[in-house]
Amino acid sequence: MRVLIAGASGLLGQALAERLKDKHEVRTLVRRESRDDTEFSWDPPAARIAEGAFDGVDAVVNFCGAPLFPDRWSAARKQVLLDSRVEPTEVLAEAITEHNVPTLLNASAVGFYGDTGETVVDEESPQGKGFLAGLCTAWERAADPDARVVTLRTGLVLAPGGGLLGPLKPLFKLALGGRLGDGRQYMPWIALEDHVSAMVFLLENEELYGPVNVCGPKPVPNAEFTKAFGRVLHRPAPWWVPGIAMKIALGQAAEEMALYGQRALPRVLEEAGFTFRHNEVESALAAAL
Repeated sequence: MRVLIAGASGLLGQALAERLKDKHEVRTLVRRESRDDTEFSWDPPAARIAEGAFDGVDAVVNFCGAPLFPDRWSAARKQVLLDSRVEPTEVLAEAITEHNVPTLLNASAVGFYGDTGETVVDEESPQGKGFLAGLCTAWERAADPDARVVTLRTGLVLAPGGGLLGPLKPLFKLALGGRLGDGRQYMPWIALEDHVSAMVFLLENEELYGPVNVCGPKPVPNAEFTKAFGRVLHRPAPWWVPGIAMKIALGQAAEEMALYGQRALPRVLEEAGFTFRHNEVESALAAAL
């Protein structure tokens, strides 16, 4: 396959490109001058893409979007988060239709479901409440080309040197780790290795389409995640960060990113026969750390 990746400089984009390159041809869209014949410049606000970028492309994977954390979600920041996702996705959707590209894998997040508490959710569950749920909905609606669309509702990625663990590892190594809020919010984690394998699986299985929860099969409450993290690093994790303190420090961003939880299950992937290498959170943490 010839796969074109937008947002290839991020954690997931880099990992997917590395996995694909031995079996498929990988191209990337870059917001600078191209350096070789695998890169193509583009400017989403101007709806401009270098000529030839979509020639012979079998699938586009879109990871575009400004980081959700750690900035406070001011009105201006919310607009940046929205524009950085919706605008590039609309430009890609139009180009995909124009060039008859068969497949789009478009990023989204399990934040689509809002705060689900103890309730289990899968791909048929409705949109939840909150800014992040609305952001994901707008992002997904923008991915509307005349093609097969797979929406990657991604969980919390456990990766070496990045993702969720990047800012947490130094604290836990100093025995400063602890649960957030009441610790009952579910964390729909996934190992980076499994996330990349799931994306390759979705690219290669053309009968699959629509929203897909890209998260592990056993989400755990934050308190359980915290204990597992401490065990893997052989450190105690006795502390507690009050929810009110997080809200004061980071406002709505802290509430929705750290205190909300989704007990999300990957029903579509499991029913399609995908096999997770890391089914338990402690295994995924050990592999990442």
